[in-house]
Amino acid sequence: MVLTTLCYIENEDSYLMLHRIKKSHDVNKDKWIGVGGKFEADESPEECLFREVKEETGLTLTSWRLRGVITFLCAGWESEYMFLYTADGYEGTIGECPEGTLEWVKKSEIENLNLWEGDKIFFRLLNEEAPFFSLKLSYEGDTLKLAVLDGIQIVPECPKENNKF
Repeated sequence: MVLTTLCYIENEDSYLMLHRIKKSHDVNKDKWIGVGGKFEADESPEECLFREVKEETGLTLTSWRLRGVITFLCAGWESEYMFLYTADGYEGTIGECPEGTLEWVKKSEIENLNLWEGDKIFFRLLNEEAPFFSLKLSYEGDTLKLAVLDGIQIVPECPKENNKF
């Protein structure tokens, strides 16, 4: 299992989004995601978050919040536990990102981007200010086959009485 962080930095009505276009062998190739990456030896989730945000954006976070843990499974790729953060405070100037192109995108336009289907689920949770959540996302290629939110299956859709989402 790989441990990672993912952060959506907020500025008023927008998130800083990363268009992953620079690596050829990349599970996120051509997708729009937040910033983050893999833990290094002995790092805590916050240490990984701070380092990855600095490396990918040039920014230093001053205010952040852990929003959930995502179990990300994709055939042909190593399984991943992702610590999902939002941040609404930072210092510095955005620089060039080695992973792709950084762009501020209005929250209302996020779903128009080339996103993982499961990302749309956690964006809704973030926008609704949902309490801390656990989300399991299982893919075959780009197709979301299973989503389980806080232990309850939501994709494929379950009967309404069992569906929290």
